[in-house]
Amino acid sequence: MSLNKKSVDDINVKGLRVLCRCDFNVPLKDGKITDENRLVAALPTIKKLIADGGKVILCSHLGKPKGEPKPELSLAPVAKRLSELLGQEVKFAADPEVVGPNAKAAVAAMKDGDVILLENTRYRAEETKNGEAFSKELASLCDVFVNDAFGTAHRAHCSNVGVAQLVDTAVVGYLMQKEIDFLGNAVENPVRPFVAILGGAKVADKLNVINNLIEKCDTLIIGGGMAFTFVKAQGYEIGKSLVDDEKLDYCKEMIAKAEKLGKKLLLPVDAVCVKEFPNPIDAKVDTIVCDIDAIPADTMGCDIGPKSAALFADAVKAAKTVVWNGPMGVFENPTLAEGTLKVAQALADTDATTIIGGGDSAAAVNQMGFGDKMSHISTGGGASLEFLEGKELPGVAAANDK
Repeated sequence: MSLNKKSVDDINVKGLRVLCRCDFNVPLKDGKITDENRLVAALPTIKKLIADGGKVILCSHLGKPKGEPKPELSLAPVAKRLSELLGQEVKFAADPEVVGPNAKAAVAAMKDGDVILLENTRYRAEETKNGEAFSKELASLCDVFVNDAFGTAHRAHCSNVGVAQLVDTAVVGYLMQKEIDFLGNAVENPVRPFVAILGGAKVADKLNVINNLIEKCDTLIIGGGMAFTFVKAQGYEIGKSLVDDEKLDYCKEMIAKAEKLGKKLLLPVDAVCVKEFPNPIDAKVDTIVCDIDAIPADTMGCDIGPKSAALFADAVKAAKTVVWNGPMGVFENPTLAEGTLKVAQALADTDATTIIGGGDSAAAVNQMGFGDKMSHISTGGGASLEFLEGKELPGVAAANDK
């Protein structure tokens, strides 16, 4: 997949109708937006299109209406809030079929610099199946297509891939460009030494990522629940810790692969263990710290220990590029968050390019107050993972190459 894509900076949309696919999949409570980060993140691209004098038609999905109109998942509140953020009206086209009479009339009446927002693209069942009829309807509204929704880039839907294939000019917005610059290039063309840190619960979720990153990075660090399958694969007892017994052979293969390729694979050397998993998740727990070869049979590891945290932090100090996906332990619990905190601190303190691959690690870094110290925090969960796997992302591939 070429990562050299045309962006909004390579075109001028003056007088043209521009369909811009954004990620307005925001949390709503009683019709109010509870976190507007995604709206704020979309503003630079929208403002650029307005400043160029384009006729800006925004579209997005919200939640999972499963192909039918659900009033509680309408984008109407988003249009209202965007109007306030942009300081100009964002006209909402309230068509349950998305491209309906309201949308068509609103687009026909547009002047340069006007903005309208279409209804939730997932009100249409064809959206997630990339059905041709809906793609054609979307394409009929515009001269140019801009994709700025990285969170859905790993899916081929009408509003990001189908429509892109039906217009002559399809480019990426600033958010997508940033993801390509950081995540895509970090993996394909990193400044070395390149250190990758993987955490989270299950090995199964990250099989392809582990395999791809061992080939690409200089040092691979594995923490979180998934580390215990690797620890067991090394022949140690892990008590009641999370384990994926079906993946033990895979872990052995990866340990051997790292050795063969001359890559450093760092696994925890100690763990913070508890007798019972905290319930609720942030409940007080009694912990013991033990070396990785001495985990008591009646306990489970729920965080990396202090020696592991120091070992991982040292590896980060020497790096020029660091990619991190997945927490080091049960970071939702203050007692079991220390390992994740120390790794986040190490990333905050380094001059290396630091990239957080979405999902729980993004939540952890922001929660711990290190967000502004990272070079890039990815906005995609699944899309980020597939980028780290080295997969082609349909939403990126569909944009015109430079």
